[in-house]
Amino acid sequence: MIETRTEKIDSIRSLPARLNLAIEGLSDAQLDTPYRDGGWTARQVVHHLADAHMNAFIRMMLILTEDRPMVKPYDQDAWARTKSYQGPLEPSLAIIAGLHTRMANFFESLSDADWSRTMDHPERGEESLELVLEMYDHHGTQHVDQILGLRKRMGW
Repeated sequence: MIETRTEKIDSIRSLPARLNLAIEGLSDAQLDTPYRDGGWTARQVVHHLADAHMNAFIRMMLILTEDRPMVKPYDQDAWARTKSYQGPLEPSLAIIAGLHTRMANFFESLSDADWSRTMDHPERGEESLELVLEMYDHHGTQHVDQILGLRKRMGW
C-alpha cells in the first residue's frame, strides 16, 4: 500500500496514542516480557522508541540546516541493556508525545526542495528527509505492532 506524505505524517502524529493503547493495562511483569524469543521487552521497546526518535529528530534538524551532515550511529542493543531501560515508562512516553508532535510539525513545514536534502549515515549511506519520514513512520508502527502481537500471543 502506497502511503502519501500526509498519511505518513498523520501516522507519526498518532504514534503516541497508538503506543499508549498498546501498553494500556499491562502489569510490570507483562511489560518485562520479550515480544519474541531473544527480543526486547515491551518496556525496552518503549524506551527505545523515545531514544531512537530523539536521534531521528536531531538528524532531521541537521539535514535541514547543514549541507549533507555526517551523523553518528549508535548501538541500540547496548542502549537497551542499560539500567535506564528497566525504569518507569512515563518519562519516555512524555518524550514520545512531545517529540512526535514536533516531528509531524517539522515534516509539515518542509518545502518541496527540502524533502530531497540528505545526510550521510556511515552504515547506510545517503538518506533524504523523504526517506527519514518513511523510515520512522515504519519504525514506530513496527514496534507498536510487536507489542500488540505480544498481547495477542499471550492473551492479554
